[in-house]
Amino acid sequence: MKTLTFIGNGNMALAIAKGLVGKYDIEVVGRNEEKLKKFQQEVGGNIKYFLLDSFNISNKNIILAVKPNNLEEVRAKLDGKANVIYSVLAGTPIEKIQTHIQSDAVVRAMPNLAASLQASMTTLTGDEDYKEEALEIFSAIGEALWLGSEKELDIATALAGSGPAYLALIAEALADGAVKQGLKRADATKITEGLFNGFAKLLQTTHPALLKDGVMSPGGTTAAGYAALEEAGVRNGCMQAIEAAYKRAKELS
Repeated sequence: MKTLTFIGNGNMALAIAKGLVGKYDIEVVGRNEEKLKKFQQEVGGNIKYFLLDSFNISNKNIILAVKPNNLEEVRAKLDGKANVIYSVLAGTPIEKIQTHIQSDAVVRAMPNLAASLQASMTTLTGDEDYKEEALEIFSAIGEALWLGSEKELDIATALAGSGPAYLALIAEALADGAVKQGLKRADATKITEGLFNGFAKLLQTTHPALLKDGVMSPGGTTAAGYAALEEAGVRNGCMQAIEAAYKRAKELS
């Protein structure tokens, strides 16, 4: 099996490693031995760990999963030139990674919070020679989609990367609305969970506009609620959220 070397042992690295164990030989590099041992135990399998101290990355396939502001510190402790770097560093362009760590190729990946459940929507871009392998690796934590440019990846970051926060706000607000009308909190929460679970499956086969039309009968309850959402500017608010997050992603880059 091919070996993947994780530089960094945080939550995202752990989620990805759990999805890949048994499909790749895995090794992990970090600064704290106790945390590395815990990582090893949680992933399971026969994985190796190394302390980040003059670690040689020559001819290795790297998954770079450190915090972006730790990139320079990590750079000083790596020797050699990697085959490829798969970076999950938010707001860190390929050019910056190339100036810090030597590698023949770089691929950027933007997983989201659902990676911990192997249900991430991960977007990718970078060296086309590693497109298929990148898709294989990140499909282990959910769905993966290759994009044509870093600009598109930054837009996707605003949508899929930040999206769980926006959907969490909507889910909480809908449940709050039901509680306001007299539904018990536990019941409102359970119903909201079921709503989102079912809707996710519907969305895989049906366009959102058709889903809306399928539910909205003339003069009915859905039409009344939908009109209230439009009056409150929910659609425009969602569009502005993507724009603001994209602008911030560009600033971070």
